[in-house]
Amino acid sequence: MIHRILFTAVLALHLSSWLADAALAQDKGTLEPKQLPTLANPSDPKLAAKELFGRKLAPAKLAMRSIGFYAKGCIAGAKALPINGKTWQVMRLSRNRMYGHADLIALLERLAAKVPQVSNWPGLLVGDISQARGGPMLTGHTSHQVGLDADIWLTPMPKRELTRLEREEMSATNVVAPNRLDINPTVWTPGHVAVIKAAAQEPAVERIFVNAAIKKALCREAGNSDRTWLSKVRPMYGHDYHFHIRIRCPASSRDCTPQEPPNEGEACSADDLAYWFSDAVLHPKPPPTPPKPRPPITLSQLPSACKQVLLAP
Repeated sequence: MIHRILFTAVLALHLSSWLADAALAQDKGTLEPKQLPTLANPSDPKLAAKELFGRKLAPAKLAMRSIGFYAKGCIAGAKALPINGKTWQVMRLSRNRMYGHADLIALLERLAAKVPQVSNWPGLLVGDISQARGGPMLTGHTSHQVGLDADIWLTPMPKRELTRLEREEMSATNVVAPNRLDINPTVWTPGHVAVIKAAAQEPAVERIFVNAAIKKALCREAGNSDRTWLSKVRPMYGHDYHFHIRIRCPASSRDCTPQEPPNEGEACSADDLAYWFSDAVLHPKPPPTPPKPRPPITLSQLPSACKQVLLAP
């Protein structure tokens, strides 16, 4: 019984975190973003780091490097993905989250150029990457902190430039069926398979996170010739509307903390996917006692170099 209660509490924490990310992906932006008020005491050691990083609108003028772990770090000298490219457009511009390490920006541009060649998509709609100096965000993601994560909408880029209002208000496509056991065949296409496969085949990509129903569909539709890329594609809570690209730590970023590489194998068996299609995950019940929310990360809990990133011009 105790183990069941603990499992339920841990599951509730994971779901609340990742579902917040999923909801954020579709939250509308604004044409008139408001400046955040000045902090009364920015040196308060108990102040959430997200309050500090959320107020930095331009990259730190330092040598480019990712610092810390994907969910606990920052980035110096970040580079912005241009909001328009021949084969990509950046969404939700009001969030100002189009910054990343140069390696990630180059990969996104390279992948976008490849997309029309491997699918019927004209290009990519790019969601959140990182803030100008990375770090924790005021809303949404727990990761995306070191400029090595990016969200790609599961909606093909249209053959025209979207208006600013469309970029703030249109929704991505939910490709998961209402019962959450598979993809929705009325919106899922071979193009989705081709685009995710192209992303996974990039050598620098270490993980791609998708809804478990998408992973299931990819396993079924990947064909027999080359399935090695499936090992990088991992189920994760949420991710009905977008897939999440994560690249490995750049060799030049010595302060970047890598994660364990994915296990070998496709991870396509019924046993591999059983947890994600269990009743506890598909229809989670609230725990008897609601779990306490995790306290926000403070600056002192981030790598020490992140303080320099914050103070830099």
